Amino acid sequence: MARKTNYKFEKLDRERRKAEKKAAKAEAKKAASEDGADPLAPGAEEQPADADVERN
Repeated sequence: MARKTNYKFEKLDRERRKAEKKAAKAEAKKAASEDGADPLAPGAEEQPADADVERN
């Protein structure tokens, strides 16, 4: 016979993972605001340190 599903555990586990993800995102945003960069900007990690130099 198949096991009975534990919906309560599954829901609590999803909520726990969601809270961890939210906390990590908030921590990254806080750290970036201290550095003066926007962590949620598209391509924020892709730009090199000398991105302000114009190339022809």
